[in-house]
Amino acid sequence: MKIGLAGIMVDNQDKARDFYTRVLGFTVKNDIPMGQFRWLTVISPEGADDIELVLEPIGFPPAHAYQTALYEAGIPATAFLTHDIAGEYASLKEKGVAFRGEPTPMGPIIGVLFEDTCGNLINLVQPG
Repeated sequence: MKIGLAGIMVDNQDKARDFYTRVLGFTVKNDIPMGQFRWLTVISPEGADDIELVLEPIGFPPAHAYQTALYEAGIPATAFLTHDIAGEYASLKEKGVAFRGEPTPMGPIIGVLFEDTCGNLINLVQPG
């Protein structure tokens, strides 16, 4: 058994596609119309191409409440790994990404939260 799909709720799939590809540098793997929404997945050019991040539309009110509660509590929806957090932080900041602080050592990792423009906080992490 392995993980092939992981999902993140987004408040707007078009905005999410733009942010996750243009800003973060991910590549669209699937963008298939499914009624009023789409099956939209991205992959990382630095990762395995069989692990996809599903950009899930929020079409269910409790899901929106959950996403909002996480965001307001400062809890990340997911984490992305990097081997150069200082370089990644500088590059993303230059592209206009809103960070919640600066990379900070946290036990065995260095981490910093950023906003994905789609209602989520993402933890950018450099393992120790």
